[in-house]
Amino acid sequence: MKRTIKYISFGVLSVFALASCSDEFLQDKKNYDNVNEGIYDYFSGANGRVNDVYSWALPTVNDLNWRYPSMGNADIAAKSTEEYTGFSDFVDSEVNLSSMSNGTSVPDFFLNSHNNIQESVYGRIRNINDVIRGIENGSLSQDEKDVLLGQVYFFRAWCYYNLVKWYGGVPILTQVLDPVEDNFTPRSSAKDCIDFIIEDLERSAELLSAKTTNGGWSGSDWGRVTSGTALALKGRVLLLWASPLFNRANDQSRWTNAYSQMKADLATINACGYGLYQTGSNVNGSDFAAQFLQSGKNPEAVFVTLYNNIANEDNQDNQKNNGWERAVRPSNTGGGGKGAGYMLVQMFPMADGRIPAGTGTYTKLKTSDYSYETSYPFMNRDPRFYRTFAFPGFRWAYSGDPTQRDSHNPSYNDGKDYVLWNYVWYTDLNDQGNVENGDSYAADNLLGNKTGIYVRKKSDDLDVNGSPLYNYDPIATKNNGPFFSAAPLIELRYAEVLLNLAEAACGAGEVNEALGYVNQVRRRAGVPDLTTADFIGEQQPACMSAILYERQIELAYEGKRFDDMRRWMLFDGGTQLPDGAPTSWTLTGWGGNTCTWLGFTQFNGQRRESIEFRVADQYGVGGTQWNSDPMQGVARPDGVDFRNADLTTQLETLKQWYTDNLVISEKRGDGYDSQHNLKYIAFRPKYYFLGLASGAADKNKGLPQTIGWEDYNNGGANGTFDPLAEGE
Repeated sequence: MKRTIKYISFGVLSVFALASCSDEFLQDKKNYDNVNEGIYDYFSGANGRVNDVYSWALPTVNDLNWRYPSMGNADIAAKSTEEYTGFSDFVDSEVNLSSMSNGTSVPDFFLNSHNNIQESVYGRIRNINDVIRGIENGSLSQDEKDVLLGQVYFFRAWCYYNLVKWYGGVPILTQVLDPVEDNFTPRSSAKDCIDFIIEDLERSAELLSAKTTNGGWSGSDWGRVTSGTALALKGRVLLLWASPLFNRANDQSRWTNAYSQMKADLATINACGYGLYQTGSNVNGSDFAAQFLQSGKNPEAVFVTLYNNIANEDNQDNQKNNGWERAVRPSNTGGGGKGAGYMLVQMFPMADGRIPAGTGTYTKLKTSDYSYETSYPFMNRDPRFYRTFAFPGFRWAYSGDPTQRDSHNPSYNDGKDYVLWNYVWYTDLNDQGNVENGDSYAADNLLGNKTGIYVRKKSDDLDVNGSPLYNYDPIATKNNGPFFSAAPLIELRYAEVLLNLAEAACGAGEVNEALGYVNQVRRRAGVPDLTTADFIGEQQPACMSAILYERQIELAYEGKRFDDMRRWMLFDGGTQLPDGAPTSWTLTGWGGNTCTWLGFTQFNGQRRESIEFRVADQYGVGGTQWNSDPMQGVARPDGVDFRNADLTTQLETLKQWYTDNLVISEKRGDGYDSQHNLKYIAFRPKYYFLGLASGAADKNKGLPQTIGWEDYNNGGANGTFDPLAEGE
């Protein structure tokens, strides 16, 4: 990269002595990237530099951006899936992302900032390479070097994985190069990048083996990456390489290679102490919910970011909160609230683990024997349904006094008996049936700050976790709310390890073995086993469809769905090519259409709507204030308590209350054009591989643009870099 190196290396030439390092892993986060070489001659100093790599590279609860993967927020990735409504730029038919300086720019996950190493994609990689060089040249023992280098090699692979899944092939830098014009590194092929990532991960696993394959880290070191973490990410990378996005001809050797390696690696992953989180007393999916709330050593957390629940303190830099809790909690508890996409609600399995009839999405899977009740979507569902969504009348307990924040908020015994009542009313009957517009107001002082169905996935439910991991500060104004949460954030969990292996096994033709891995995940959730009797037609495509469906459900709101949709080309089945694409990009495997092969209804051309539960007609209209609920005085049932094994009776009671008092109504989800015509999902084929944004291209003039995107450095001509070419 002729100019890349100049910019990504600039700004780190000054060297300062490091006064001290923290011995508490991930608790005291300071910037240790400007240091003298002597720091690598003692373990605590070198370990401080490794901790700095963690602080630069660990995932966090943010929207998808250059530094962090999607983690379940309503960002441009998740809003391109069934999980949310509202068009992102990736699926809006009126937006054509551009790599030029005009129009709506393609997201820049390649450079971000050229003059600030801490805000640069390759700045992170440079920092990692600097740490590798320092440790290798230091005077620590080889055992000490190995345990530190093993962690750092993992993060270099992690950084490159997040580049390659977007761009296909990027420059590979392994040295800390001087900021001079002569240092140019071209884009490597995707295959070379994949090989490089796997090499780093295998090196990481080997170096960490002695330290971590006897149960993993313990004590204050728990949360560091292990041999199992490296091999689990390796499995994800192998799966990406075998998937249709990179494997257009369905080269079977990629599947068999992924399957054989991932199966062999599972023993090491298990030896690091990883496994499904299970307590033996699972009630209505309580183990599924509790896995996200383990502050101690958690077998599910293969790759995890740790947090604390320290509130803001002046002149302190030790706050590291997980913002998810305050993001998902309803506003009358002091949170913000996330509105779940009704499409995913409808697609979620019924209690027998099968897809509801009438969704028309996975047509090679047999539909449920339970009837889906449109007016009562919560009836007879997969246990994970109740841990993923919240409806009017669901308990959602927490610990805190919301009346200190707003005296009109309902206390519900300081949150310990909180029940979500988010039904709505209108102030004008003419608005009541207006799908596109019309202001509604929700009960219990939610008013305008409400949504129809709430996301509750990963929430710290007091009924599941009696010792919440957050401090509740009802009058906090900093950080947008009162929940200062220490709940860990799991980027890669053991259930995904099993589902990755299941997919590889299916791709290699081992259908029965694939079902075995899937069923381990389903049993933990309390869902019946999947068998070939659940399939329609040929077993392999139906099995693969079932695995992708299981991933969609198990990993909902964890930031994984958009990656799955891209690598399986589920927006159009891979039938469309971007401008200038060579014939080698044509999908020849899977019958030329992954959606048809899977029996999946392509996502392009669909819409996602929202719903609300409004008061029945006999109650008329209400006002705009907390005390203007037209159903005041109407007795409510007890909130559905998921600690009670008898869920059916409770849900039947709630259903009857809905029948007597509420009406389900469709509301606008995805957008309309300026003429109020419906718009439909339109993911363009060039988005499967992103182009370099104009800012990145301008600072990297020697790099070719990706095919299908305008070359900023060549007058807007079509790019020439082929992400699928295996040669230079």
